Amino acid sequence: MSTRIVFLERDSVLAEFRAPAFDHEWVDFQHTPQTLVVERLQGARVAVINKRRIGKAELEVLPSLQMIALAATGADNIDLEACRERGVTVSNVRDYAVHSVPEHVMALMLALSRRLFDYVGDVRAGRWAKARNFCFLDYPIADLNGKTLVLVGAGSLGESVAVLARAFGMKVVRAERPRATTIRPGYVRFEAALGVADVVSLHCPLTPETRGLFDNAAFASMKPSALFINTARGGLVDDVALVHALKSGVIAAAAVDVLANEPPPEDHPLLAADIPNLLVTPHVAWASSEAMQAMAEQVVANIEAFAAGQARNRLA
Repeated sequence: MSTRIVFLERDSVLAEFRAPAFDHEWVDFQHTPQTLVVERLQGARVAVINKRRIGKAELEVLPSLQMIALAATGADNIDLEACRERGVTVSNVRDYAVHSVPEHVMALMLALSRRLFDYVGDVRAGRWAKARNFCFLDYPIADLNGKTLVLVGAGSLGESVAVLARAFGMKVVRAERPRATTIRPGYVRFEAALGVADVVSLHCPLTPETRGLFDNAAFASMKPSALFINTARGGLVDDVALVHALKSGVIAAAAVDVLANEPPPEDHPLLAADIPNLLVTPHVAWASSEAMQAMAEQVVANIEAFAAGQARNRLA
């Protein structure tokens, strides 16, 4: 019997998905509102999704669904326990953006430390043409060399960022989990790590324990000169606390590629025009052409493994 595979968010990945090597029917929906998830997955054995949510309520009315193939690494949009209870396999993709995300992190770090957007904006506004000297030095520039990078969360992405940072001459420190009773070898207590950071970069998953991890207290633990980078999950950060930290000078600057709600509402706190020293990119750190193609290949390989009765990149 042919397996019906439904991709709910085809527009979210600009790559070619090869045909799985078994009898199947593949259906693409370029975009699917959350309200149409159940309707479009009727009769599907395999759902390919990126950010759409599937929880217990959806599973109860999708009796044919046997696999959720995530076109992503994070699975916070899937009720994994409900999937286990119903015997629905969940797989994700791993290490596909091991170059794309770290390069984006370094790009954000450099843009902040060298005040690139401030200088480019002023040049476009005619400031250079009016300068008395051959250059103008309105914004202080700092080197990454010799600075301390604190990684919150490791894994392949954090480790790859560490490699690039060391190439710039940075010292890398790994922060232990908050409230940890023991400190792992090579790690530093969370609050102490934040206190020595010139740059903090997040690479941890979003869980009940890490939601809102960076709040007023966390930012207050950092140096006033520190930079903050988040390419992991928006829910790790208290948005209002970050706005306060930037406006009041608790930290020097921040760059985020993720927000708790995506796409965000127009009145999202971090989209306000009056927040100083903040860069926001629209969740594209992962999205190099090479990374997206690697993702597409993994998604299909995961589906083929499931069809063959094998476990590959399985979460549930």
